[in-house]
Amino acid sequence: MNCNIISNMMIINVKKITTLFLTAVFLLNFFSDCSYAFDPHITAQSAILYDRTADKVLFEKNAHVKRPPASTTKVMTGILTIELSAPDEEVIISRKAASTGGASIYLAQGEKFTIKDLILGTMIRSGNDAAAALAEAVGGSEKFFVELMNKKAIILGARNTHFNNPHGLPASEHYSSAYDLAIITDYALDNPFFATVVKTKEAEIPENKTTWKRYIKNTNRLLGKYPGIDGVKTGTTNTAGHCLIASATRENRSLISVVLKSGDRYEDTKKLLEYGFNQFKNFYLPKGMEIGKLYFSNAKPHQVNLVAVEDCSYTISRNEVSTLNKQLIINDLKIPLKKGEIVGFLKIAADNMESIKIPVAVQENVEPITLPEKIKYKIKNLMGFLLFFGKLPADYK
Repeated sequence: MNCNIISNMMIINVKKITTLFLTAVFLLNFFSDCSYAFDPHITAQSAILYDRTADKVLFEKNAHVKRPPASTTKVMTGILTIELSAPDEEVIISRKAASTGGASIYLAQGEKFTIKDLILGTMIRSGNDAAAALAEAVGGSEKFFVELMNKKAIILGARNTHFNNPHGLPASEHYSSAYDLAIITDYALDNPFFATVVKTKEAEIPENKTTWKRYIKNTNRLLGKYPGIDGVKTGTTNTAGHCLIASATRENRSLISVVLKSGDRYEDTKKLLEYGFNQFKNFYLPKGMEIGKLYFSNAKPHQVNLVAVEDCSYTISRNEVSTLNKQLIINDLKIPLKKGEIVGFLKIAADNMESIKIPVAVQENVEPITLPEKIKYKIKNLMGFLLFFGKLPADYK
């Protein structure tokens, strides 16, 4: 979120408000259990846990170290293919693609498939032959497609990544990092077709005149077995070890975990995701939400709601709850104010969290009051004060 700081501000801590301003109303629920949270113990050599909703890294271990990514490479192959081709485009399998080793959907030279079929074979069954066929179809050659993969990595900010093939089989100068793979996956999951494919447990590649029907199962064993899991890709070679990129969504929160060279990739992944969902909470303040109120003695209405100008979400760990600080920062106001006019911002900050500034605006027009109205208002306040202290007769009207 990009919020500009306004000069000539009056800073009002929401715990200590002057008589002019009412305490801001925060509709946030914090942890009832404030026990200290410990980082998860995992076997992976490199790992990262990324909160997509809050755009925040929740955990990392050697996240920027370059490592062979194995078949997690195919995340880039899949999303690039989707972006650069049509799903019903026909592909004729070459001898080179059919002879690609490792995991396979058993392609044969001369068979014909659609791009969609080969994406299913690549992302669900992890077929190296399918990935090679996609590279040749989209790039004209595997070499040129790999160049496109590397250019895309640079664009996405994956600076510790370099691909040498579209499938992830061991090769010199073929590497990535947990952080980079999280970046690439986060981007890919924004594509609806990609997101649908990587959460598919089983699929069928139909037969045609050139080939036979294939039933394929997803290599990701967490699908259907871990609450909220919705992707994305396994990877295994002797040099890379056991790797897994996973994504899960619960209560409108979406997390991505990456484990590379893991002793138990599924247990490591579950530990990371549980840590993210249980030890962190995301707070969402929608545009238009009431943040607080302002009171005016020389304007009407005398009370006006302050509302958020834009959507805002942030994530905080149970360790940071006690350090949370909220401030309402108000401009030097000049009446009249128009409905929707920004009058300041709400600042939310905590240890180890970048401060967030949410612009706030008045929910209705605020106009100056006339002299008779001002006198009437003061008399009304005076009568209320005297009545409160029992100075007026009970039947005073």
